[in-house]
Amino acid sequence: MSALNALMVAVSVAERKRDEARQTLQNAQAAQQAALNQLSQLEGYAQEIQGRWGAKEGATLKPEVMYHHNQFMGRLGHAAGLQSGVVQEQVQRVDAASRQLLATELRLASLRKVLEARRRDVALQQARREQKQTDERAAIKYHSTSTANGPVGQES
Repeated sequence: MSALNALMVAVSVAERKRDEARQTLQNAQAAQQAALNQLSQLEGYAQEIQGRWGAKEGATLKPEVMYHHNQFMGRLGHAAGLQSGVVQEQVQRVDAASRQLLATELRLASLRKVLEARRRDVALQQARREQKQTDERAAIKYHSTSTANGPVGQES
């Protein structure tokens, strides 16, 4: 029975680890989505700025204004590039969390199979023990009735 108790504790621990892995995956997915949203906002802002700038192309612009615009767009592009790196890191974290969740689910499933096999073994041993006791009682009862009636097959 202690082996069954140990297995039940192991299953419980495995379930807790699986739940933690599932939560980690959900957190990683949320972080990935937030990073994607931020990248989308940066790209949208860059397109909006470029669209506004394009409306003024016919106007005469001072070189300083063009220089500052190009600097700003460069920095915005750099920020978008950095955010793309963050998105890639989040994708890797989601992949790692998915693999970890799969591993914990496989471990839990294997522990449950072992537990069920042990339970079946214990039940089978119990059934054999009960059958043996029943057979012994029947043999004792048969032996006591046969000695009380005399040997079987002999006439009195």
